Amino acid sequence: MPLREANGKWHWRFQVDGLTYCGKTDLAATKRNRNAALRLEYEARQKVLAGQATSLKVKSMPFSEAAAKFIAWAESEYREHPATARRLKVSMASCKTFFGEQPVRSITAGHVEDYKAWRRTAHDVRDVTLRHDLHALSKFYGGYAIKQQWARVNPVRDVDIPSDKDATRIQVLTVAEETAYFAAAERYPNLYDLARIMIRQGMRPEEVMTLEQANIDIEMGTIFIPKGKSDAARRRLYLAPDGEVARILQRRLDGGQWVFPGKKRGTHITKLNSSHGKALEAAGLRFVLYDLRHTFATRMAERGMPLATLAAILGHSGLRVIQRYVHISQDHQRDAMRRFGKEDRLSHGSFMAVTDVN
Repeated sequence: MPLREANGKWHWRFQVDGLTYCGKTDLAATKRNRNAALRLEYEARQKVLAGQATSLKVKSMPFSEAAAKFIAWAESEYREHPATARRLKVSMASCKTFFGEQPVRSITAGHVEDYKAWRRTAHDVRDVTLRHDLHALSKFYGGYAIKQQWARVNPVRDVDIPSDKDATRIQVLTVAEETAYFAAAERYPNLYDLARIMIRQGMRPEEVMTLEQANIDIEMGTIFIPKGKSDAARRRLYLAPDGEVARILQRRLDGGQWVFPGKKRGTHITKLNSSHGKALEAAGLRFVLYDLRHTFATRMAERGMPLATLAAILGHSGLRVIQRYVHISQDHQRDAMRRFGKEDRLSHGSFMAVTDVN
């Protein structure tokens, strides 16, 4: 009911888009005043619908507690896409540290700007990481906290988020960088094997971590990926012909469930941040594991693999997304134009010779 009695007065209360709005009319809660009170409720509702919210009831909730509830919700909401839930969890960890026990409703765009500065100065994060953090915080507010009535607005809406261009993290390893990285990674068997599979097969990190032994066929030389971020991610890959990946997988096939088992029985590894960071430090490099996938894609394109075939191997449904993965070097572009010029001259010369004969 839109009206209720409280302390002898009519009070109105309604919901719009899952949010509760309430207020008092100062009218005595009598039958005679009921229609007048309903008119006030109607006017308040119209203001809300017009974007002029009044008297939104907001509960006080510490950010750290709210973030924990949000993470639990995300793990359920994105159960078919666990990588998304993990990204949200990682991003929210830094938010919890910064905002702590501050009430969710009290956080403003200014506080978020302070968070941006803290992440950049105290943790030296790149724009791509900051972009992920801010998107996670925005999803926390817009997709969860406001619906839980812990906040009126999403403060991230008034904050500048690094653009895709500014947040570009893509890096293609040179042969020298690859050599240095894997020399350092040899100390960490899980990291070394996973990284070699990525750079030789182009798989996503989570696809390698969740590889099941039942989906490996060494004799046929295939890896089956049953599910992923999209329908195209479900695919069968052929092992690289040099036999390196086959040898790595063969060594790990012990009759268990996972190719990369976790420390707890029945689980698989979910991250290798620590060992990857140590290998980078030892090699004097800086890149993310996903860049091994970019490196594979770029090298295959430079060797002439058709983009449609490469898209299928990478698990993309079309060519638009793959353009972000392929980064042909200036040297390869120059060499391609030289080859094109030579082939064009040969073709033109042959054509002229034929016409002269006629």
